[in-house]
Amino acid sequence: MEFYKYQGTGNDFIIIDDRQRQFPAENKAYIEQLCNRRFGIGSDGLILLQTQVDGSFYMCYFNSDGAESSMCGNGGRCFAQFIFDMGLAESEIRFTAIDGLHQAHVMHSKLGESWIALEMIPVNEVKIIGDEKFELNTGSPHYVAFIEESVSEIPLISLAKTIRYNETYAQQGINVNFVNMQGLHNLCMRTYERGVEDETYSCGTGATAAALSAAIFANLPAGKHTTHIAVPGGDLAIQFTLNTNKSAFSDIWLMGPAQFVFKGHF
Repeated sequence: MEFYKYQGTGNDFIIIDDRQRQFPAENKAYIEQLCNRRFGIGSDGLILLQTQVDGSFYMCYFNSDGAESSMCGNGGRCFAQFIFDMGLAESEIRFTAIDGLHQAHVMHSKLGESWIALEMIPVNEVKIIGDEKFELNTGSPHYVAFIEESVSEIPLISLAKTIRYNETYAQQGINVNFVNMQGLHNLCMRTYERGVEDETYSCGTGATAAALSAAIFANLPAGKHTTHIAVPGGDLAIQFTLNTNKSAFSDIWLMGPAQFVFKGHF
């Protein structure tokens, strides 16, 4: 079976064309082995390109632990780039994922790089759980904490595990993000992802969660905003509209690079 390796700001994925439904998607141990960085191909997750009854594209996503998971933003952008690279669409597509319908298109960054913009689901609730802590779902559940200490200096994994495995979140799991505010529209962040159970170089739904939380944290005015986020694997941008009640967001776009790395057979 042929596979393709893609990455979006260091968040890497195995992508397989499974429109014939031949991949053993129910075999959790097999998926986990493929994602293993020492005994398999190695990736943060695995994505299957499938089609629905009406012929439309479906993105089926698995974390590196082999379990089918909630939405992956960087995975969605890589999925879109894969479809473009396969010649199945030119520069704009619609597809369905576990959290609903998405659209994506090719764009260019301010530096002229080819990026993929992915429309995310609207967010109608952001729970404030502390002066500098927020909880919300951007397709996947996220815990966002704004800190003064540089995120590059903190012991991320040990700190994140105290949140990920506490009584509130242990059963369902949650992704944990630590964020530095470097301006009203500039953030720096690191993420611990459930299902990977480790730090990832980037998290698209996490970057989205951080940008929306920052809008509330910084008391931004209602309207359209773009927030730039530095992650260990590169740079992302989140465009969104903050509604007048300042607790709901719409027209949310996750923007960043998505690149083919290599392909092979297993």
